[in-house]
Amino acid sequence: MLHDHLRNRADRRLLNIRVTEYHVNSQKGYLFKGFYVIETQSSDPHPTRFWRRLDDQRVECGVCPRRCRLKEGQRGFCHLRGCAGGAVVLHGYGRSSGFAVDPVEKKPLYHFLPGTPVLSFGTVGCNLACRFCQNWHLSKAGDPAGLRAAAPPEVIARRALDLGCPSVAFTYNDPVTWHEYCVDAAAACRERGLRTVAVSAGYQEAEPRAEFYRHMDAANLDLKGFTEAFYRRLCGARLQPVLETLQYIKRETRTWLELTTLLIPGENDSPGELERLSQWIAGNLGPDVPLHFSAFHPAWKLRDRPATPLATLLAARRIALASGLRHVYVGNASCPEAESTWCHQCGQRLIGRDRYTLTASGLTAAGACGRCGTACPGVFR
Repeated sequence: MLHDHLRNRADRRLLNIRVTEYHVNSQKGYLFKGFYVIETQSSDPHPTRFWRRLDDQRVECGVCPRRCRLKEGQRGFCHLRGCAGGAVVLHGYGRSSGFAVDPVEKKPLYHFLPGTPVLSFGTVGCNLACRFCQNWHLSKAGDPAGLRAAAPPEVIARRALDLGCPSVAFTYNDPVTWHEYCVDAAAACRERGLRTVAVSAGYQEAEPRAEFYRHMDAANLDLKGFTEAFYRRLCGARLQPVLETLQYIKRETRTWLELTTLLIPGENDSPGELERLSQWIAGNLGPDVPLHFSAFHPAWKLRDRPATPLATLLAARRIALASGLRHVYVGNASCPEAESTWCHQCGQRLIGRDRYTLTASGLTAAGACGRCGTACPGVFR
């Protein structure tokens, strides 16, 4: 479970892959720790698939429920998709805001290749307007012209192999908005035997959603709250499309699914709402879908709320377990008991965790409890 290439190294912390200017054959380029990729000064708009022309000379983007209607030269809400040449195009294709080698537990994914590193990268922009965004410096960055790291899909896959990462994560900002880039990168990874992970809010339309998750091996989706009022007031979005995405992933795909709810004091942490959220997950997605309750820290435009106390996280966990969920965790806080995976049948500790460090394993090679033989849901190796 604890792989040698992590167990014997001190880089459980983030291993930043920094961009260093380099010159080869008089062409300006960049070197990713010995890996050369060409730097481009501007990003050519990339064709997209999910849009339609309107009768009033505008185009309508169909990748998410916002359905942005755009005139020539306008950008959508996400800033990545815009109208050029009478079509919806993607700006920033093949460019990244940064890379890091993370433990997969940081996504967070606790039942997908535990103890392994994942190559994480993202772009800028977002199709939600969360006032509490913890990655606002990327999601609200706006113009993708500032993305200087050239990273074509083939480069991403090859670099993950070089770094010993069995998976690649599309994260930091919502990959829904850079759909075509994600799908192409995922295809390049799959050709090389790598798995792919999406970290998303799940705010997608049905047709692009189906294509997107055909290429994803795992996903952690944010279920930000459980009322339309919360989504409308604090996220500038709607809850129902997110619920539809969750049901689609669970019922129609082979994508391993985990959920995260960031608990904001006084906003989405009432016992009644948490009970309804947990019961909906148990009834619609099943008891084995892992749920992570994560601690809020004041950020972006919601700085008048305190950080989430550990007691609130633990109370939410108790409510979820009592509602029938079997694997409920706390995040952004230290509580090894509530971060560990337990056998729901006999109570054996299956995976011990302290933050992102794995401390013990009671799983067999087949992913079952070493004491009673009950299978643990997930993707193990």
